[in-house]
Amino acid sequence: MKKHIYIYSPSGAVRDKAAFKRGVARLKTLGHEVEVDAAALASHLRFAGDDDTRLAAIHRAAASGADVALITRGGYGLTRLLPRINYKALGKAIDKGTQFVGMSDFTALQMAVLAKTGKVTWAGPALCEGFGANDKADEADGHGPGKSLGPDDIMEACFDDMITGQGEGAGWRQLREAAPAATTSVAEKARPSMARDTFTVKHALLWGGNLAVLCSLVGTPFLPQIKGGILFLEDVAEHPYSIERMLTQLLHAGILGAQKAIVLGQFTEYKLVPHDKGFKLQTVVNWLRSQVKIPVLTNLPFGHVPTKVLLPVGAHVELAVERRDAFLLWGHHH
Repeated sequence: MKKHIYIYSPSGAVRDKAAFKRGVARLKTLGHEVEVDAAALASHLRFAGDDDTRLAAIHRAAASGADVALITRGGYGLTRLLPRINYKALGKAIDKGTQFVGMSDFTALQMAVLAKTGKVTWAGPALCEGFGANDKADEADGHGPGKSLGPDDIMEACFDDMITGQGEGAGWRQLREAAPAATTSVAEKARPSMARDTFTVKHALLWGGNLAVLCSLVGTPFLPQIKGGILFLEDVAEHPYSIERMLTQLLHAGILGAQKAIVLGQFTEYKLVPHDKGFKLQTVVNWLRSQVKIPVLTNLPFGHVPTKVLLPVGAHVELAVERRDAFLLWGHHH
């Protein structure tokens, strides 16, 4: 089904022009009408244009009448703009059918839109990293030379479900976790693994996104005050101790304990060092479960990875878990 997709750059400058071109071409190949914002390839310092340029691009996206407003990439820059955004205009655009899609730094705009309007946006791919993924593998990446890669099939299928209104949910299998280590505290050993419980959470608001960006909004009017929600989190290039430090901030701010569940996505591109002495991401998950009385799920297929689902941020969803199998369901949203 042909859709009108508006491409704009609210955050970092597009440096990979080849990925940009591949992304636009891919969307056209899929049958969509692609409109590129006049400032999509602008550059000022590390940003896609100065603040006024990027602010105007956001407002043009809202006024475009497009079915989808898709960011080119994340990076950094949206938090600078939050006080100046016309949220009423974005809310009206969403009411008229424009789906705002993005991830990473886009989390800032998603949280602000949710806080100011209560409207639903979509956590999903950006143009360059998603649809602009290279269709040739590097020889050193393990795939072998010349193998066709390109945009991820699951991501594209989920995107298609979103734009056609057919998406009803996402299912995945949580990580298989080893038995608690000898160094695990008595409290952690006594606590049953929430990942293996069987339970259902009904009619809970789904929210979250990039952990670092989310933390940067704590104490501001741009972080929605959500109780009884389902909080999903992901990040990239953050060491597990940094992830724990940010989770600690959300914990001490009373945000984590106010939710019905925490769903951890993909945390990628970090490097453990000898000094860690066994401290790893699972250590952080174990610690988090010892601090909250709600389920903490793992391995949601969302983050800075090729294979990711699209998630309706601000929609009320149902979470169903049967041991390692988990399902987020939002069919009623459409």
